[in-house]
Amino acid sequence: MLPSSPSALPAFRTVAVIGKYMAGGITESLSELAAFLRGRGLRVVFETDTAHNIGLAAEAALTPQQIGEQADVAIVVGGDGTMLGIARQLAPFGVPLIGINQGRLGFMTDIPLEGMLPVLTDMLDGKLESEQRCLLEGSVLRGGQTIFHALAFNDVVVSRGSTSGMAELKVDVDGRFMYNQRSDGLIVATPTGSTAYALSAGGPLLHPSLSGLSLVPIAPHALSNRPIVIPDSSCIEIEIMGGRDISVNFDMQSLASLQHHDRIIVRRSAHAITFLHPQGWSYYDTLREKLHWNEYPSVAGQLK
Repeated sequence: MLPSSPSALPAFRTVAVIGKYMAGGITESLSELAAFLRGRGLRVVFETDTAHNIGLAAEAALTPQQIGEQADVAIVVGGDGTMLGIARQLAPFGVPLIGINQGRLGFMTDIPLEGMLPVLTDMLDGKLESEQRCLLEGSVLRGGQTIFHALAFNDVVVSRGSTSGMAELKVDVDGRFMYNQRSDGLIVATPTGSTAYALSAGGPLLHPSLSGLSLVPIAPHALSNRPIVIPDSSCIEIEIMGGRDISVNFDMQSLASLQHHDRIIVRRSAHAITFLHPQGWSYYDTLREKLHWNEYPSVAGQLK
């Protein structure tokens, strides 16, 4: 992943600001950010709900679609959940995203809230790196008719109800039968989503630059049902063969009460998300910090 040259990047003129709903101190943080951006001669707009939630009715407020049409970059202040929601909506417009972490984990919002202004100064001066991440698109078919369609940045999850028995699923990839599975569910995850639910279910970590998708069973009945990584050009079809109270979740968008023989079709979306990072950013640094790999004692310490 190579640094982007400043000359290759568009000049930022209009900056959209999106904030986490009802987060403590969010009003002060966003006001400070807006004042900083205006001080650089930039037009600042707020996402409509953000402006409403922090009482900035007099500020320029735009819907996500309007942000997609007008903004050169969007700065998201919050956690990964905030980033997930706006990323799906802005994906069709190609607006790059900068993440300021006011959440707890923050795999996607990687700039600490404290000290954000010096980092943003360098980034707005062109000292930054960019990367693209894929999304999934999925449809639920019932009797040959599409009853639900959505994008997912992290994952598409088929799962059983909390009080019901196992789900029975039939999985095909590119029209070829893969397996029948009895389990609590199945996760189809992007490389970005490999650090989310898929990680908790025992799935592999995928570097964001990889062109792959992971299929991760949730508590499978047969221990031989293992996670598998397949090309992201694949079309995945999951058919509900048995079980009760089964639902499908596209990130935070859910469709409950699936019926037997409903089919979930999942493939890579034609849209992608561009993240902008500070110069010198490393995915491995993020993993080490967020997964606390740095807390293990050094080899030298073990030899004492």
